[in-house]
Amino acid sequence: MTTWKDVPTKSIDVDGVRFVYRELGRRDAVPVVFLHHFTATLDDWDPRVIDGVAAQHRVIAFDNRGVGGTGSKVPTTIDQMASDAIAFIQTLGLTKVDLFGFSLGGGVAQVVTLKAPELVRRIVLTGTGPRGGGGIDKMARIVGAGYLKAALSRQDPRHFLFFPRTPGGKKAAAAYFDRLAERRGDRDKKISMQARLAQLRAIVAGGKATPDDLSVITQPALVANGDKDVMVASKHSIELADRIRDARVIIYPDSGHAGVFQYHHEFVPEILEFLGAP
Repeated sequence: MTTWKDVPTKSIDVDGVRFVYRELGRRDAVPVVFLHHFTATLDDWDPRVIDGVAAQHRVIAFDNRGVGGTGSKVPTTIDQMASDAIAFIQTLGLTKVDLFGFSLGGGVAQVVTLKAPELVRRIVLTGTGPRGGGGIDKMARIVGAGYLKAALSRQDPRHFLFFPRTPGGKKAAAAYFDRLAERRGDRDKKISMQARLAQLRAIVAGGKATPDDLSVITQPALVANGDKDVMVASKHSIELADRIRDARVIIYPDSGHAGVFQYHHEFVPEILEFLGAP
């Protein structure tokens, strides 16, 4: 089977904008569309999670408007990001999908489900909370501190933002970056400064926004996070699950924002069970 490290990058025109994406896995299953995190491109998905889900399902990951190799500019609202994601899904000719949203992508996944409920079968929300959740609007300060620590130590900011600074967290971070480096060719473009700033504005605005009525979401949801997430506290993930009718939550110990990557051995069987047989 083709794996994430060697699957080719494709492109498709969506309303005059070139969107890049990668897909792999079973063609006879409901596609699982992955929505990525703040500053992420296609190359930032953990291969173990992608390949694990693709073993039983069709996986599609893409760069949304203005991200990585996709054209145009990143919008400054989560609503527009969700509209762009819906347009991409529909342009592929898909009528029913499962959504996997991580961090910012989890916020986008919630709005996609609210805007186009007929399009979504099941949703997986990781490292994320509800719009209007307390603390999320402080993201600029949190990210700034993480980037400062990264600059002083000459490391990727995600060492400080995604993983706890415990022995186990540091080991998990090193393993995560080793996995990201497995793909050698056909790499995605780096994210631009415009994209970073626009995404940050969207996150801060989302934190200050009026909360959505998530009780109208009837799709089953799986919510997951780490117990030491400095970006979206696990209590917000628990609140998110409480506000969706049919949701359950998993909180992984001694882990942070990227708890589902740190615990990929445990998380992949959980998500496969949740998505069900193809």
